[in-house]
Amino acid sequence: MSLSRIHNFSISLDGFATGEPQSLEAPFGHAGHRLHDWMFATRFWGAGGSEGLDNAFAERHSHSIGAEIMGANKFGPPGWQDDPDWTGWWGPNPPFHTPTFVLTHRPRSSMEMEGGTTFHFLDATPAEALATAREAAGGQDVRIGGGPTVVRDFLAAGLVDHMHLVQVPILLGRGVRVWDGLDSLEQTYDIESVSSPSGVTHLTFTRKLGS
Repeated sequence: MSLSRIHNFSISLDGFATGEPQSLEAPFGHAGHRLHDWMFATRFWGAGGSEGLDNAFAERHSHSIGAEIMGANKFGPPGWQDDPDWTGWWGPNPPFHTPTFVLTHRPRSSMEMEGGTTFHFLDATPAEALATAREAAGGQDVRIGGGPTVVRDFLAAGLVDHMHLVQVPILLGRGVRVWDGLDSLEQTYDIESVSSPSGVTHLTFTRKLGS
């Protein structure tokens, strides 16, 4: 069976993966882009970027992915469901290039974009969404793209096989936390930690056999 994977998911030292309030002008709220500066500096993100440790982790994001799952708050700002012309943050050619399933309580018709991305809108449980995405992935893996509420829900449901989490040395104080309600999660995963010269720490969670 294909794996469910999370990659390049950044959190602050106090566990927040986004700030507040989120809006069209500030997708990550008061956090701005500080959670993702490490990735913007890599060759994975742009031709002039670094090729070091951060890049080696970042580029795994795209290997063997056949479908994506994301939450409503990753697809657009609060209220996007009321805008029939909203097609996501990424313009006509989104970076996913696979079937991409957006979890929302207000589904709409699928949208076929340039470059192989088709957005499908589901009102579904994590297990139902993963089953649908796996079927669409054609034997490849499914990426759980976020945001933090979706990541937490899939972890709580025991549906994540591999997670790459990046702890960024900033404090946000408020926003949406990942770890709430996930007591003893470490018992289910083998966890490795690697510190980068950039100041971030890469944490990989791999589900233990039989878990």
